[in-house]
Amino acid sequence: MKLYNIKDHNEQVSFAQAIKQGLGRQQGLFFPMDLPEFSASEIDALLDLDLVTRSARILSAYIGDELPLETLYRRVKAAFEFPAPVVAVAEDISVLELFHGPTLAFKDFGGRLMAQLLTEVAKGQPVTILTATSGDTGAAVAHAFYGLDNVRVVILYPRGKISPLQEKLFCTLGGNIHTVAIDGDFDGCQALVKQAFDDEELKHQLGLNSANSINISRLLAQICYYFEAVAQLPQERRNQLVVSVPSGNFGDLTAGLLAKSLGLPIKRFIAATNANDTVPRFLANGEWLPNPTVATLSNAMDVSQPNNWPRVEELFRRKGWSLENLGYGSVDDSLTRESMKELAALGYICEPHAAIAYRLLRDGLQPGEFGLFLGTAHPAKFKETVDEILEQSLPLPKALALRAGLPLLSRNLPADFSQLRTLLMDLPA
Repeated sequence: MKLYNIKDHNEQVSFAQAIKQGLGRQQGLFFPMDLPEFSASEIDALLDLDLVTRSARILSAYIGDELPLETLYRRVKAAFEFPAPVVAVAEDISVLELFHGPTLAFKDFGGRLMAQLLTEVAKGQPVTILTATSGDTGAAVAHAFYGLDNVRVVILYPRGKISPLQEKLFCTLGGNIHTVAIDGDFDGCQALVKQAFDDEELKHQLGLNSANSINISRLLAQICYYFEAVAQLPQERRNQLVVSVPSGNFGDLTAGLLAKSLGLPIKRFIAATNANDTVPRFLANGEWLPNPTVATLSNAMDVSQPNNWPRVEELFRRKGWSLENLGYGSVDDSLTRESMKELAALGYICEPHAAIAYRLLRDGLQPGEFGLFLGTAHPAKFKETVDEILEQSLPLPKALALRAGLPLLSRNLPADFSQLRTLLMDLPA
């Protein structure tokens, strides 16, 4: 598999190098040189397979002969040990539940597959994973890499701006997992990660890598659950399928669009954001004008400068698609609350991110279409918010209950690169 740097097309790397390197020159994202496509009959055959077998074949279509199909199957099987069920919410709307993994969020798919593939291609060389999280990525990456030999993980997150239970899930592990609470917002954390990747000495001395959705392995993993969703739908619903994606850093939407480019029958997508609405405003008026990030109920989507948006534009350019066909919208906290209550009245309990995707899907679904929205996190990860809005008390799943009473092991730092650099250089081997 060959990939090129979107910002510098002369920089071309193998799949193994892209996983290990994370970002290209000038902080450019890697993108596949070849965009494979399956025929309609091949799609139907794939949809008849189980999740692991199907996913290995999808990944093989991109990766080619760099990793044998048997190796991919073994690594996918070790990563995808949990289901992704489609659950009916209304007659014309279902939800794809992506929170049945060990950290109760969709990031488990990407984090665990990346850990498996990086272990495969690194061949014992020391690696330092540096990543920023607005909530769920941190937990998924921490648990996926926890205890692995020759891997250190450093996770930056905005202090006081993720839910307490999200924080407990990944800031109580210790060992090779180092967590740093940064004074600022997620965009500030992301900027620090990018600065680190621009520091050649730091990058080479530590073997820096990123586990954000900027890493191509994370993105390829997420393609697989779109196929899993369609496989669970009856044939008559597949050709009129509209998918609404809660969007912060836009990796999830990018993966869905790549699934469509492979031939998966998805009629259209809706990019659903909260008040941090850079992309909806851009799609409406053509001006890229990020506002300062604001804190919302859907904190994992509190991103004003989404890293993956250049990949969306690149894919649309390569495929000859028009951005005018991409649905979009933003939902404020008041309407998020109303949408959570509406879903509860339908018998479905969800958290704010999924509620936003539901709201825009419900409001935009046309007659004859079938809607699917993504449930990206277990509602108990946002227990305080859900309990208050729905006036009930959610029980804690075992994964959260086990960590809820443990002390936080994070360090606090200002949003200052020199201090982060010192911390990274001083990490124990």
